[in-house]
Amino acid sequence: MVRHIVLWNHAETQSEAERAGNAKRLAAELEALRGVIPGIIELKVRTDMLSGNRSLMLDSLFESREALEHYVTHPEHVRVGQFVRAVTQERACVDYEE
Repeated sequence: MVRHIVLWNHAETQSEAERAGNAKRLAAELEALRGVIPGIIELKVRTDMLSGNRSLMLDSLFESREALEHYVTHPEHVRVGQFVRAVTQERACVDYEE
C-alpha cells in the first residue's frame, strides 16, 4: 500500500469567506474521487489544521504504486486538480509505502 499526503496553503488573494468556501469544495471534490477511481483505499481532506505551515491536507491510501499512478492521470483527478491549483499555493507532497 502507498500513502499519499499533499499539503497546501490557501491562495493569498482569497478572503476568509472565499477560503472557507473553497476549502469545503476542495474537500468534497477530492473525497468524491473515492467512488470513481479504482485503487483508492481511503482518502480524507483536512481543513482544520491546528498547527504547521500548511492549511489544507489530503491524506490518502492506495492499493499500490500503480493505483497511485493511475489516480494521478485519471481524468476526474485531473479535473479536480485544476480547481485545486486555482485556489491553493505552496504545495508539498510525500508518498511512502506502508
